[in-house]
Amino acid sequence: MDRRETVEVFRKNLSEVIERSGLSRSAFAAKLGLDRSTLSQLLAPDIQRLPRAETIAAIAASEQVSVDWLLGLSQEGQLGLDMVGPELEIEPGAGSPADERLQRWHAEAAGYKIRYVPATLPDLLKSEEVIDFEYRDQGSAVPQVRLQQAEERLAYSRRPETDMEVCTSYQSVEEFARGEGIWRALPVEIRRLQIGGMIRLIEELYPTFRWFLFDGLQHYCPPMTVFGPQRVAVYFGNMYVVFNSTEHIREMTRHFDGLIRAAVVQPTDMAAFLKSLLDELCQDDEKPTQASGKPWGHGR
Repeated sequence: MDRRETVEVFRKNLSEVIERSGLSRSAFAAKLGLDRSTLSQLLAPDIQRLPRAETIAAIAASEQVSVDWLLGLSQEGQLGLDMVGPELEIEPGAGSPADERLQRWHAEAAGYKIRYVPATLPDLLKSEEVIDFEYRDQGSAVPQVRLQQAEERLAYSRRPETDMEVCTSYQSVEEFARGEGIWRALPVEIRRLQIGGMIRLIEELYPTFRWFLFDGLQHYCPPMTVFGPQRVAVYFGNMYVVFNSTEHIREMTRHFDGLIRAAVVQPTDMAAFLKSLLDELCQDDEKPTQASGKPWGHGR
């Protein structure tokens, strides 16, 4: 699911917190030190933005709920104040081309399993053309830096001691293949070459790189990476929310492993799933394909 859905989950849970508090919106805002207009914007269905991380943490601490639950990362709301504290870090400037934090976190997690939910496709599988398209509006230097980072991530994944699991919805992969959503302007030939490249890489990297697909209508997870037992970084477009406590890491790991258990496409079937999408593109580049609503292997 995308950022819009993350905002919707937060808005729903924030409304529940306010209702449980028994306070009016004005009183609730005053309790947190927020302007009434700011709270109204957070609850407005036509405004698609999250508050600052400090505000999210303040709501969690004040109302004794977990940050994980507010953001839709956990089904448990009342986890207590021990889940919100100094071991929650805010890392601004996420997505900057000069950002070296992910490389450092990967290096520090060497030898541990990496659990990864990408914002779009897994970075290390992306072609140069896809990276150029995805970051074309962020400055001339950004695509080249992103390409270098993807190449470094791929080189890292080829090391024998690495162990990475990736989980995304099958709908997001179908959306890319069919040129829907953010990929609408990406030429079909680039999409075809990207899918072919992903097939080759996942076959090369298996079993140290394993890609699972879940049903996005049934399950949800924002972009995040679990760096072994050391930290979890959740990506919100312009910042990372980094969890360092053992409790947070265990909770996020359980959430990710739940996606694995619910996967409708297993790593051993991933190449065949991609080949089925590639066949669709090869049969007719122009004719739009309607989504069936069913994952590959389930009545396709």
